[in-house]
Amino acid sequence: MLNKLYPLLIQLPLGTPNPDDNNPIDFTNTFNVIVYIILPAVVIILYILWRRRKKGKN
Repeated sequence: MLNKLYPLLIQLPLGTPNPDDNNPIDFTNTFNVIVYIILPAVVIILYILWRRRKKGKN
């Protein structure tokens, strides 16, 4: 029974974005470098500093 349901479950509705339509990230664009590399690194660093301050107060 599961073999009959599986093809129905994996179908994408018409008009929805398909994951195969995505292009790889272009790191020659400055905006992409800032959004995908620098901002996550800054958020991680700020989180670590925040946790150290929080532990220091307790």
